[in-house]
Amino acid sequence: MGRIARLQVFLLLLLLFTGLSSAILCIEIPGNLKQIDVSNGQVFGVNDVDQIFTWYEHNWIQIDGALKHVSVGPAGIWGVNREDNIYRMVGGQWSQMSGAVKQIDAGGDQFISGVNANDDIYCLSKTGAIPANFKSSSLPWVHIEGKLKYISCGLLGCWGVNSADDIFYRWNSSPDSCQGTRWQQIDGKLSMIEVGTEGTVFGVNANGEVYRREGITASNPVGTSWSQVDSCGNQFKHVSYDLGFLWLLTKDGRILKCNAC
Repeated sequence: MGRIARLQVFLLLLLLFTGLSSAILCIEIPGNLKQIDVSNGQVFGVNDVDQIFTWYEHNWIQIDGALKHVSVGPAGIWGVNREDNIYRMVGGQWSQMSGAVKQIDAGGDQFISGVNANDDIYCLSKTGAIPANFKSSSLPWVHIEGKLKYISCGLLGCWGVNSADDIFYRWNSSPDSCQGTRWQQIDGKLSMIEVGTEGTVFGVNANGEVYRREGITASNPVGTSWSQVDSCGNQFKHVSYDLGFLWLLTKDGRILKCNAC
């Protein structure tokens, strides 16, 4: 029996014997990554030496360049390197954009968000994000009040965490007004957070535990509570969600793809 098949059987048996009401089936994907992002069926990730990969037809395909963080979403494929320079994939090639952030997110409704080395928060509305294609064009980045170490956006708004692992939701972010109107602190503690394109929210805490935000709707985008996702004995460092699948990175960089229904 292959490694992936053994892992599937182990996870299913563990869930049956622990009496959980719903089984989550995971398979281990070959490779090792430090960060991953998925959206609209596309999967991108970077490893410990900043090599960039995309998952295509059940294989990792390496992409030229070097990034410490990559993001894919309605506004395209964006990333940042070790010098916090910003890049966008344009015509199959990386093109440097103006500005500097340590982490970037392309999951908003055709807008971009990011945080810099000082945890300052910036966004780029649709009118600046969609046509952006070369560095010489000074992009109209908008500063948002507050401090965050990580930000992620979806169709129902933006979420972020600060240096104390406090969680925040940004109200009224939109394609034409990415800065929104106000922050609301949400209960709980997370070290990173990711929003699916359709608005689903997952996060990882300092102990490597994964949580999902329940009760999110268009009329209540902040949801109601957190529910823990069974880790099957693993500790995780990164999570991303798309099209019913949860992509997880363990502390040592192993990649799991789980059915999150």
